[in-house]
Amino acid sequence: MQGSIHYVDGWITIRKKEIGAQPREFRIRAADVTGTRLKPGTWAMHGYVQFVLPGSAPAPEKKGPFTGGRPPQSDPHSLSIPRRSNEAAVALVAAVERDRLSR
Repeated sequence: MQGSIHYVDGWITIRKKEIGAQPREFRIRAADVTGTRLKPGTWAMHGYVQFVLPGSAPAPEKKGPFTGGRPPQSDPHSLSIPRRSNEAAVALVAAVERDRLSR
């Protein structure tokens, strides 16, 4: 899985590309986010960033040696992150939280 996440002008854009599949892009308006979840990556396992929207429960973490307690790859509102991206993920979640709470 390859992916990226960006936050610009009140919009969160998550791009995902599973091996052998076409890239997918999901856009979420930060004003619509009701909550965020962040699990930092470790040296052994990736973490994740997840956004919760009205009327939906967060996708549950899948357990197993290859998923490492992350939401399924099919979840359009989350992205797996490596340890080296922890600092950027914390800043991203803080910006989204700050913007959504200031509305």
